Amino acid sequence: MKKTVVSLLAGAVLCAMSSGTAFAEADLLYGTMEIPYAAFYAEEGPATEVDAVTSATNGKWKNENLVAGTYYAAHESDEGGDILGVVYPVAISADDLSALGDDNYAFTALEEAPAAYKLVTVADGAASFSAIQGESSTFEAAATLTTESRYGDYQIDVKSINNQEGSSDLGTIAGVLLTTSDGSVYGLRHLENIWRDALAWSCGVKTVEGHGNALSYDQYADMMGKTITAITYLTETGYHTLATSLYLPVKFVCTAEIASVPASDGQAAISLEGFPEDYDLSYAVDGLTFTVDGDTLSFTDALAGSYNAVISDASGVYADVLTSFVLSTEEQPAAYDAEALSLVAAPDADEAAFAAFLKNITSVSVNEETYNASGRGAVAIIDSDGALDPEAAITTGRGADAVTTPIFAESGDYAITVNASGYPALSFTYTVQ
Repeated sequence: MKKTVVSLLAGAVLCAMSSGTAFAEADLLYGTMEIPYAAFYAEEGPATEVDAVTSATNGKWKNENLVAGTYYAAHESDEGGDILGVVYPVAISADDLSALGDDNYAFTALEEAPAAYKLVTVADGAASFSAIQGESSTFEAAATLTTESRYGDYQIDVKSINNQEGSSDLGTIAGVLLTTSDGSVYGLRHLENIWRDALAWSCGVKTVEGHGNALSYDQYADMMGKTITAITYLTETGYHTLATSLYLPVKFVCTAEIASVPASDGQAAISLEGFPEDYDLSYAVDGLTFTVDGDTLSFTDALAGSYNAVISDASGVYADVLTSFVLSTEEQPAAYDAEALSLVAAPDADEAAFAAFLKNITSVSVNEETYNASGRGAVAIIDSDGALDPEAAITTGRGADAVTTPIFAESGDYAITVNASGYPALSFTYTVQ
């Protein structure tokens, strides 16, 4: 990562405080305050108020490896909690701190002036927080955008930030600003928007994330169709900005279906609803030779299995739409070789069809207990070459609490069924001596 400092705010700072008197830097008290997101971002550029984050998960909202530098509160009546804002250094006069009384945002004194801070002024008992007084720097990193995310409508992955275990190469991240080509600024919050090296948010199309938490999107709703020109990280040393050019393709609510049919049919119906009239349709299906004519997808020499289709707007204005479909067969290209402890190609089966069967395995059942072959919690009972793993095991818990339980722990017969998309289930008996 290359980092170049372009400016530094330093030296004596004179502040016009609420009393109208100018205080020299020596008259300021330095400390930290628990600053609500709305107040923290108020002078940082966002046009709309930035909300707190509500989470229904058990502990991520208070996990310091994920949300370091924030403050939060547990829900009273159910699981989860709220991330309310940021614990950040401040500078304030003694008179203004006194004027806040007990509502002093949990002010905690620091022994020396911090590298960066927000100036706090008080008028009629209400505190205002300035933009950050501190370093402004630029850095270089790879940033990639996707419109398919479990956590919102858009996700940006920024490589080399190394935001792990409560800090990053830039420092502890207090917030992130996204600036677009029209000059608009958007503030992101921890957990819902800032997750390790990833930034994600909803513009109102995807409104619930993968864990079931509702996504707030009002402050980001007008971002679609804009280009992000800068990503600025706010840390305990100030601003760190990455220049970007990331266009946000327009998303919309729609349905897209390609019918699942036998591979021998050669054609599948396409059904699209909710697409804009000026969406210039273009199709891609990995591993399939096909053409599209209107609402019909025609294919040749197709193997059975699950296929992913990408529907794109050739003009580049709108976001891609993803859908999947299954081409099926009644023929079973796999068999079990008990001596080799492996699946093998069935007699007279095509090797390509056997390879496709292995590629499309979704789950394996052992004595009626089903184990997913991919995804979170997957158990690899059958490997990519077809071999059965006698040492296959499931692991529950994490770290020191992890418990590993072998699937084939006892001697005897095990009834195994292998399920693969588009193919008949393959059942056999595995005997442990």
